Amino acid sequence: MFLICGEALFDVFPVAETETGVSLDARIGGSPFNVALGLSRLGRRVGFFTGLSSDPLGRRLEKALRDEGVDTGYLVRKANPTTLAVVGLSESGQPQYTFYGHEAADRVVTTADLPRLGGEVSGLHFGSYSLVVGDSAEAFLTLARRHAADLLVSLDPNVRLNVEPDVSVWQRRVEAYSEIADLIKVSDEDLDLLYPGEAASAAVARWHARGVRLVVVTRGGEGATVSLAGEAFDLPGRSVEIVDTVGAGDTFQAALLCGLEEMGKAAKADFATLETADCRRLVDFAAAAAAVTCTRRGADLPRRDELPDL
Repeated sequence: MFLICGEALFDVFPVAETETGVSLDARIGGSPFNVALGLSRLGRRVGFFTGLSSDPLGRRLEKALRDEGVDTGYLVRKANPTTLAVVGLSESGQPQYTFYGHEAADRVVTTADLPRLGGEVSGLHFGSYSLVVGDSAEAFLTLARRHAADLLVSLDPNVRLNVEPDVSVWQRRVEAYSEIADLIKVSDEDLDLLYPGEAASAAVARWHARGVRLVVVTRGGEGATVSLAGEAFDLPGRSVEIVDTVGAGDTFQAALLCGLEEMGKAAKADFATLETADCRRLVDFAAAAAAVTCTRRGADLPRRDELPDL
């Protein structure tokens, strides 16, 4: 199974103004949290590792994980509060976030909290602001380095400059992961933020030179560019009526990991045998999954029976 590592929070949507304030709709979220739920909904065994608050919101997050069938044995309970992300939407439906999470539970994981991994874990996935904030940043990188020789390592930077505005911090962390990752999924928007003025192909080539086997650059509705050990090709996106795009990237990531398992390519040694035809099927499957999420409000990820066979 994959162990997904990173933040857990509530996405808070302002619904309407009231006479005395604003009506809010709070929904469970966080990029790695969504990936874990998404994998479970796709019928895969998955665990989640993070610092989770003992406050009411943290308990609700844990209940959601249990209800969705995610292994909660790797959670670390913290007295710190739960992160809140207030979500606004642009005219095109793109999410815009404001985070409230100083010293929150998902930022205070330490190296002393790192789990002992047994043979049930075949891969690790990391991403989003937990890569760069608090004690969690160093703890997660330590975990990745500790197991990179034996386990598949997956990364989705999912850059959030409103959490950590210093791009150089993100750059250093992404480059550190690129030395040990097997798979990097990154959006074209993230590449523009990380390496302004640099062609996407330059970053992809640099990562391949360090040993990253598969890089998938997502381009929203325009599809994705896939590069397997330097052999690159484009795949189209799906045309759907968009409600919003919250969780679409996380859905894409979960479907990539699900697809690897379904194809028998999730273990590190098997991943090394991945071929171009496999990647075409894999990324097309991930695009179909992300398209479903775009037709719903919030990060409401699809279940396996809503998607085509690989």
